[in-house]
Amino acid sequence: MTLRCDLIIRDATLVDGTGGPRRRGDVGVKGDRIVAVGDLSGMGADRDVMAEGRILAPGFIDAHTHDDQAVLCGPACMLCRVSQGVTTVVVGNCGISLAPEPMAERPPAPLDGVCAPEWWIFDSFGAYAEHLRRQPSSVNTLALIGHMSLRVAAMGGDTGRAATDREAERMRRKLAQSLAEGAAGFSTGLFYPPSRHAPEQEVIAVAEALREQRGLYVTHMRDEGDGVLDSIEETLRIGKAVGAPVIISHHKCAQPENHGRSAETLPLIEHHAADYPVAFDVYPYTASSTSLSARKPRADVPVQVTTSLPHPEMAGRALDDIAREWGVTLEEAALRLAPGGGVFHNMAEADVRRIMAHRLSMIGSDGGPLAEHPHPRLWGTFPRVLGRYCRELGLFSLETAVHKMTGRTATIFGIPDRGTIREGAFADLVLFDADTVLDRASFVAPRQVADGIIETWVNGQSVYTHAAGASDTPAGRLLHRQVQ
Repeated sequence: MTLRCDLIIRDATLVDGTGGPRRRGDVGVKGDRIVAVGDLSGMGADRDVMAEGRILAPGFIDAHTHDDQAVLCGPACMLCRVSQGVTTVVVGNCGISLAPEPMAERPPAPLDGVCAPEWWIFDSFGAYAEHLRRQPSSVNTLALIGHMSLRVAAMGGDTGRAATDREAERMRRKLAQSLAEGAAGFSTGLFYPPSRHAPEQEVIAVAEALREQRGLYVTHMRDEGDGVLDSIEETLRIGKAVGAPVIISHHKCAQPENHGRSAETLPLIEHHAADYPVAFDVYPYTASSTSLSARKPRADVPVQVTTSLPHPEMAGRALDDIAREWGVTLEEAALRLAPGGGVFHNMAEADVRRIMAHRLSMIGSDGGPLAEHPHPRLWGTFPRVLGRYCRELGLFSLETAVHKMTGRTATIFGIPDRGTIREGAFADLVLFDADTVLDRASFVAPRQVADGIIETWVNGQSVYTHAAGASDTPAGRLLHRQVQ
């Protein structure tokens, strides 16, 4: 008896996520799995999609998001992801996670910019996971537990000091419980004020929970500017102390005086990678985005306001224009706008290209879905890599670009049966036109659907078409890290 599929995508150019060469073929899906790859001309399906030679790839895995709240709000909140071909998001980055600590009051920056105050209600990761199971998103979710969230709760908000042994132990126990309930690892944001005073030994004491569960250590390092080399060394000391694989978040060399230093940072990371598991994610832009209070504004780093609680009308405006209009300094303008966020144009294009092209890189958007006027990376990261950096600039082959978004990311995070096109894998897929795919989101108009993404499937279900937009299909699942 011939197998009949629910879906067959016919005559596609398969870029399978392994980094291997493309090939022409069909892909058959039944339920949530790929059941056949090759010449399926003799096989029938309930739905046929004629690819006409366009690219079929594994769904993209966004290695770095702040979608902790967005994935709880149903499929309607995820157009910014599925319209890029993203089928899995990693949440809980930069030390910020919506679980396992509830917050009775508005938390300090940057926690307040990632999740709205009314969503800080989860007293365990298990409770967060159960909410996600009851009300699924349109994308899959892999979750980390944030040191900053743990620290603010354990220390009663008194974070301008090192934690006591008792406080660190409370954090460790909460992390251990969360890992047992399905979280994939531990993230830190040592750059930010709520975690800045945490010494290395405190982080190691909390991260000890990773040892038994073999979780990941993921970090927004203490310094991505002048002290970037020391921060890389600290990051590896922490990971090695607890036996956890290391992921450096959104690797960059920030501020004009550090432009070009990726020529130093990448060899240092490679040196460690020779005998220890370390990787990093990167986004394809020369501007970062964070809370306005995180960096002291300076004249040589243009800032665009993304959101402001006291002055929402200023979202999208340049900080120097606002300061001039108000007749105040840049620093005073930033203080008046806080709590709020901004885009900081503080990186060099040569560094972005060098970091992205490196063999250890994977792609993460670091998008902030709550901003009134978000960084365009929220809507444009993956099509920008494919269109600008792959097709237009020739930074790497299409096979390499897709691998950095799929198979490599799945391997680094320990996500089984995703990130490649093969029989038995989950049917997370994206069909796109390699000749036209390109981001349309800009710093002026950031909420723009990309060109060239034709259709996106999550666990075998269509969640987006360019013609009709996002569906209301809650196809996503909570994923768990699996250690080989």
